[in-house]
Amino acid sequence: MEDFNGRVLIVEDNKDIALLLVDFFSDRQQIVDYAHDGLSGLHLAASNEYDAIILDLSLPGVDGLELCRQLRTVKHSDVPILMLTARDTLDDKLTGFSAGADDYLVKPFELQEVYARIQALWRRSKQSVKSMLKVSDLILNRETREVRRGDIVITLNPIPFKVLQLLMENSHRVVTRREIESQVWGDEATDSDALRTHISALRNAIDKPFSNKLLHTMHGIGYRLYNDAISDNFNSQ
Repeated sequence: MEDFNGRVLIVEDNKDIALLLVDFFSDRQQIVDYAHDGLSGLHLAASNEYDAIILDLSLPGVDGLELCRQLRTVKHSDVPILMLTARDTLDDKLTGFSAGADDYLVKPFELQEVYARIQALWRRSKQSVKSMLKVSDLILNRETREVRRGDIVITLNPIPFKVLQLLMENSHRVVTRREIESQVWGDEATDSDALRTHISALRNAIDKPFSNKLLHTMHGIGYRLYNDAISDNFNSQ
């Protein structure tokens, strides 16, 4: 079974606990970043890609619950989050889960258990990534062929679905019209307006009902899927 190997963000205002966690994960060859307050943690989490976040609930400035909510609702991050806290009631745990935490560990804790839980969350996340494509709050499941944006299920015909999957698989770049036509229709001749028609249908389905637009036309080149509002949202925090 593959061991956890990745980049961890630790957000903890107790310096003794933070040092123990940083040393423990560093000794296991993990890359570790550390923040001592919620605002610093939010900035790091929004600016970098992490494989797991260990998050204290009680933090100065932005608390752990709000940080978790911001990551889930603004950045639409699905990074595994383990919440650490001295609060041990059922209501406290349910509040943490409702904010978006994946797991919950009550202080005091054993470092080996922290590591075991992070490893379990990481493995679960890796399995999910294989079948899921995600751009902002838009999710496509390759296995079930379900498309969602937020809580809304989106129904697509086969060709717009193929186009969307191609754009999501390549959201880091512009996908040219020629590339899309080749992937969707192959060598078959197609009407010059066919792609434009399907792009229009796709835009109506994934963008029209929502305030933030994801499907962008790069005139004379092709199309790209991205949310250019995310960085603005974080900069306004």
